[in-house]
Amino acid sequence: MTQVVVGRHPHPSALNAARRSRELVALGDDPIVDVLVIGGGITGAGIALDAASRGLRTVLVERHDLAHGTSRWSSKLVHGGLRYLATGQFGIAHESATERHALMTRIAPHLTRPLAQVLPLYAPGHMARGAYVGMGFGLGDGLRRLVGTPDAVLRAPGPIGHAETLRLAPAVRLDGLRGGMRGWDGQLVDDARLVVAVARTAAGHGAAILTRVAAVRAWGDGALLRDELTGAEIEVRARAVLSATGVWAGELDAGVRLRPSRGTHLVVETARLGGSDVSLTVPVPGSGSRFVFTVPAPHGRTYIGLTDVPADGPLPEVPHASEAEVDMLLDTVNTVLQEPLLRSDVIATFAGLRPLLGTAEDDTSDLSRRHAIIESSTGVLSVVGGKLTTYRRMAQDGVDAAVARRFAPGEVAASRTRILPLVGAWPRGRSDEIEAAPRLVRRYGAEAPFVARLADGPPAARGVTAQELRWAVLVEGALDVDDLLDRRTRLGLVAADRDASVDAAAAALAD
Repeated sequence: MTQVVVGRHPHPSALNAARRSRELVALGDDPIVDVLVIGGGITGAGIALDAASRGLRTVLVERHDLAHGTSRWSSKLVHGGLRYLATGQFGIAHESATERHALMTRIAPHLTRPLAQVLPLYAPGHMARGAYVGMGFGLGDGLRRLVGTPDAVLRAPGPIGHAETLRLAPAVRLDGLRGGMRGWDGQLVDDARLVVAVARTAAGHGAAILTRVAAVRAWGDGALLRDELTGAEIEVRARAVLSATGVWAGELDAGVRLRPSRGTHLVVETARLGGSDVSLTVPVPGSGSRFVFTVPAPHGRTYIGLTDVPADGPLPEVPHASEAEVDMLLDTVNTVLQEPLLRSDVIATFAGLRPLLGTAEDDTSDLSRRHAIIESSTGVLSVVGGKLTTYRRMAQDGVDAAVARRFAPGEVAASRTRILPLVGAWPRGRSDEIEAAPRLVRRYGAEAPFVARLADGPPAARGVTAQELRWAVLVEGALDVDDLLDRRTRLGLVAADRDASVDAAAAALAD
């Protein structure tokens, strides 16, 4: 297994209001940079890290907060590319497995974990269904072995018996149950935490990470920026400008044509599914290749997803689930549950917009998850398409394109990000060496002891401590209550949790 080397960054990695102010002043005094990145989701943060780690003066601007858009609404999975094999997209399947391997073994082992995928098999038809799913799991496992991910990280798939299926997924229907198939994939502790970790690592390599700063206009060698907190404007000159604004890429370059699709999830209490810690995988009736699945989540919750429907019309800042999507997800997962979930069991929903490349005639569920770098007539490079698992490769390709167009041959080093651990990275299997509560270790890795040493104060809901809130303000760039509850802790997902946590968040900000 690849071993993580925990080391120091050339610069401090902490993000906070004071650093933001200093770096805005520094940018105003010297507004000439190598790379300007627009967008603070996973792709933009990845680009900033790739560019800064090559020694380029890099500035990232985001008009809201880190992970404000699509990057916080994913299924929190690190996919190995199995679905893409089923549709013949072998290149992106291999890329997905490669990037999953890097994330789980070197880049962020502290933010990822192996997740068992359990598909219950029912008579009649269990033999045929098991053979079909087993073949798919086997192909995915072949990719795992091809890219070198060891059994100690992701085990080989295989059939499981009736008793083991019930042990892993105790809420499944008993009538006709003959056993199940078990596969493995990667899971993130939280997608927004990954974005923050990548952005902080970029800051540790010298990048300026400026949230609440909008790109009013952008062109190939610069942009007009506005501080959304003060209204002050700065005109920046850059050797390369890269847009990583996802489904909003057309706002900076009208020539970018995307076909957004909406992916919706439901949120239920994990206890309602028997406390299961696996991903229950359920075939969508009438489809041979689509599945609904459950994903264990923080705070004793489970997510149920995932829809894939066209998102036509104006693009909202925060997408919402439709009634039809809620019905579809409940109806599908209920086909395998002993006690069907009711609408009253759904305590929240969330939806994200995928920035897919395609034409108006394409079904969004069939569109490729490939990424592309598109140069506008003004010279802005838009990095579009792709998916969370392959963010690092998207970022590398984006910076490579900028270097090829804007820099002299040999002037800039090659990408290093495949071997760069993120802040907090710690070797998998050695978390017991970190002297902090297991809950903190799962969220902060090697930085957990520093979080635990912060001053105490009013706690938030669901066991989130005052120390975690303070850390988010002092180190993770949270500037207001929404940053704390909606992205650093995800407590804002459920209204009751948010209401119970507002005072604690306000206290952390005041301190």
